[in-house]
Order: sequence, then structure tokens, then C-alpha cells
Amino acid sequence: MSDDRLIVALDVPNAVQGLELAKTLGDTVSFYKIGLGMLTGGGLALANELKQEQGKRIFLDMKLFDIGATVEAAVRGLAQFDLDFLTVHGDPHVVRAACEGAAGSDMKILAVTILTSLDRADLDACMIRDGALPDLVAERAARALEAGADGVIASPHEAALIRALPEATDRLIVTPGVRPTGSDKGDQKRIATPRSAVDAGADHIVVGRPIWQAKSPADAARSIVDELR
Repeated sequence: MSDDRLIVALDVPNAVQGLELAKTLGDTVSFYKIGLGMLTGGGLALANELKQEQGKRIFLDMKLFDIGATVEAAVRGLAQFDLDFLTVHGDPHVVRAACEGAAGSDMKILAVTILTSLDRADLDACMIRDGALPDLVAERAARALEAGADGVIASPHEAALIRALPEATDRLIVTPGVRPTGSDKGDQKRIATPRSAVDAGADHIVVGRPIWQAKSPADAARSIVDELR
């Protein structure tokens, strides 16, 4: 049986391969993430197929960032696809605009705090202000939630800090950077196991390569579901 807490990232080149992977996973997975990398490979068509024809839940990971009017218009257009989650950058003006665009739909707006592939050295290179990375993530999360976000995207390492925020009551925490024990870290720098991420306060975990690169993707997904339970 599937577990909605597990979101499988369909980080494959196109919709055809995405459908093949979803068929391989079958009833083991009920929630999928479709990201920017598949946008030109039929990502929206895949989202519609999985949602409308197969009854799956869909997380569209676009990490939108622009002036408010543009974000609002983009989100309003995406809301017609009956998606479950959509990501935007956690800047308050972006979050407010996205919430306006999503008004009247059931689509949840999730704010990106700091990517799990970044560490303090990366933030320095981007001229992000000084401070411990977990503190910056928590502050960014609080501001995004105050602006109306339904939840945030954050590393499992910051999930407990965010869950303790007053602003996080009844809001979602979705954690990428989750790797089953023994998996390759890949390009992630702040990672945790599925169980530890949930124990820290995550509502959903996102797992990609450890599942679709496995010899048996369905077995890999079942193993994670078993660990969550």
C-alpha cells in the first residue's frame, strides 16, 4: 500500500519515461513531484495524466520567482490543472502573489526556504547575509508563512526548528534531501533518512534517485514506506 507522506520525484527527461516509471511503481506510490527539468518534456501533460487518469496526487515544483503580477498570473494559470502542491520562492511578495493566484482552488502554495543542495559557503558566494544556515531557514520560513504560504520546503535538518515556530501551526513541511540509509548523497548536502525527517516534523518527504535508479524501483519505494510506518 502507498503512503502519501512519500512523494517520488519524477526527475526523468520526459513524460514518456515518467509514465513508464509511474507504471513500474504502480500502487506503491500515490504522490509524484514534477519539476522544472521536465517542463519542456511534457511535464504539464504528465501531471494531468497522472492526476486525472490515474488518481495520483501531484506536486509541481516550479520554484516561481518574479514580480508579483507575473507570479500571480502564472499561478492562476497553473491552478486550472487541479494540482495539489506548487512551489514558489519564499520571498514574502512572491508568496502573497502566489496565494492570490491560487485563490479559489485547492492547490497548496509551498515556499522554498534555502535549497538542500546549498551550504554556508554557497550562501556566501551568493552574497546572502551572515548567520547560521538553520537560523536563516527558520526566519525565511516564518516570513513566508506570515505571508500566507500553506507550507514550506526545507531540509530535514531544519524541520524541527520550523515545526516549533508559532507560524507553522497547521502548516505543511515538505523535505527534499531525504536518502534511505546507504544511498548516495548525490548533489544534496543536508540530508536525513525518511524516518528521521518525519520524526523531526516533516509532513511529506521527497525522494527521487534512490527510487528510480534502484534495480527495483517498486521495492525501493516499498522499503521507504515500511520505514515511515
